[in-house]
Amino acid sequence: MHRTRAIFMLLLATAAWGLSFPGGKALMSAMEQTLPGRSTWFYSSLVMSARFALAALLLWLVNPRAWARLTANEWRQGIGLGFFGGLGMLAQADGLMHTAASTSAFLTQFAAVLVPLVVMMRDRRLPSLLTIVCVLMVMAGCAILGQFDFAQLHLGRGEAETLLGAVFFTGQILWLESPGWAGNHTGRVSMVMFATVAVAAAPILFFTMQNANDARVLFATGPMFALFVALTLVCSIFAFMLMNRWQPHVDATTAGIVYCAEPLFATAFALFLPALLAPRLGVEYGNEHFTAHLVIGGALITAANVLISLKPPRQAV
Repeated sequence: MHRTRAIFMLLLATAAWGLSFPGGKALMSAMEQTLPGRSTWFYSSLVMSARFALAALLLWLVNPRAWARLTANEWRQGIGLGFFGGLGMLAQADGLMHTAASTSAFLTQFAAVLVPLVVMMRDRRLPSLLTIVCVLMVMAGCAILGQFDFAQLHLGRGEAETLLGAVFFTGQILWLESPGWAGNHTGRVSMVMFATVAVAAAPILFFTMQNANDARVLFATGPMFALFVALTLVCSIFAFMLMNRWQPHVDATTAGIVYCAEPLFATAFALFLPALLAPRLGVEYGNEHFTAHLVIGGALITAANVLISLKPPRQAV
C-alpha cells in the first residue's frame, strides 16, 4: 500500500511537470513578444534561474532557520539533485530549439531505458520480465503520443543534447535512490536543490542578456508575472518536493517508468490550456487537438504504470 501511494504521488509530480510545457511555452512566447531579438537561451535560462531562485527563497521564508539547520548530508544530496536536474533541463531546453518537439519528448524518456541498464550493471542482475515489458510499453506510448517518425531521426545537435539531458535525468533519479539519504529533511534538501539549479542557469542568463533591465521582462505584465509564480509553485516546489519525498519509497527503475507519464499530462493540458492563457498574455497559441494518438499512446503509458504499481516491491538481499 505504501509503495502504491508513492507511485500515485510521483504521478502527481509528473502531472505538475506536464503543466510546465504549455504554461512555459506561453510564458516564453509572451516574453519574446515583449522583449524581442534575444537568444532563445536567454528566455529559457531566465525562466529557469528565476523560477528556482524564487522556489528556494519561498522555502527559506517558510522555514527561516533552514539554512542554519542543514547537515552535510543534506547539502550533498541537494547539490547532487540540483546538478543533475539543472544540467538535464538546460540540455533539454536547448535541444528543443534544434529538433522537433515530438522528438525531444520521445528522446527525453530514454531515462526510463537508461535507469534499468545502469541498475543492471550496478547490481549485476537482469531486470524482471515485467519491468522490461513496462519499459517497452512506455517508450512505445511516448512514440505514438508524440507521433514520432523513426525514418526522420538523425543525430544532430538537438537530438544529441536531448539524449545528454536524458543521461543527466538518469543521474538525478539514481542519485535520489541512494539509501544514504535516509533521515534527510525533504524541505531543506529541496531548498538546496532549487538554489543549485538557479546558480547553474545563471551564467547562461548573464552571458545572453543584453543589459540588466532584460530580466525585468518577467514583470512586464500582471498575467506574465502571475503565470511565472504559478509555474514556480506548481511545477517547481510542488512537483520536486513530491519527487524528493516519495521516490525513495520505490526503486529507481519504477520511478523512471512512472516519470514517462509526463508527456501524457503535457499533451492533455495542451488540449485546453493554451486557449485560456493566450488571450490574457496577448500571444497566438492554439490548443492541440484530441487524436487517436493521444488515446493509444496514453493507454500504453497508463497500462505500464498500472502494471508496475502491481509489481511486488524488491526484497532486500
